[in-house]
Amino acid sequence: MTARANRIATLTDAAIELIADGGMRALTHRAVDGRAGMPPGTTSAYLRTRQALIEAVVGRLAERDRADLAAYDLPTGPPPPTPAPRLDSGDLDALAAGVAEVLDRWLSTGRSRSLARYACLLEAVHRPELRGILQHGTGLRVQARDLLTRAGATDPDRQGDQFVAFVDGLLFDRLAGAGALSAPPPGTAASRADLSAAVRTLLRALTGS
Repeated sequence: MTARANRIATLTDAAIELIADGGMRALTHRAVDGRAGMPPGTTSAYLRTRQALIEAVVGRLAERDRADLAAYDLPTGPPPPTPAPRLDSGDLDALAAGVAEVLDRWLSTGRSRSLARYACLLEAVHRPELRGILQHGTGLRVQARDLLTRAGATDPDRQGDQFVAFVDGLLFDRLAGAGALSAPPPGTAASRADLSAAVRTLLRALTGS
């Protein structure tokens, strides 16, 4: 990582924490300088406008999300050009467990990133120009469609989108909905087991296996 890229990573990580703590209203260049422990004017020197700052935050969120997915052997890039082996029930068990590990991480040590991600998505509702830079979930939908094709789903394109929507909704429920009160505490084996069971139930419904 270059010195410039390293500095921007530091600034955007600080921005993510600010958004998690106070929402988008808390995001200012001066506040990022303070949270990052940088001299006044540092953030504006690298990311001059508010939109540039938000774009950098979204890019950093996507980068760190991909790293988490890769750490648990979940696919993050485009499907292979040649057909991959068919997935059986054991493969789907492993997929559910891997998704659960990532979700639990995003609910515990990655909680700030999850909160910041949803804040950025809500910002895009009122600022259409931001929607294009918030499409990093598109790759996950492509992967989900490929995985469900390999698992024998009858309508993998539609069901792949449904799978991603379900997982995102599950994360939001455990982060800010009723699930935050009733589910096992994040960061525990019980949490991962509960999340895995939920994802596996969905995969069984979508694939019949």
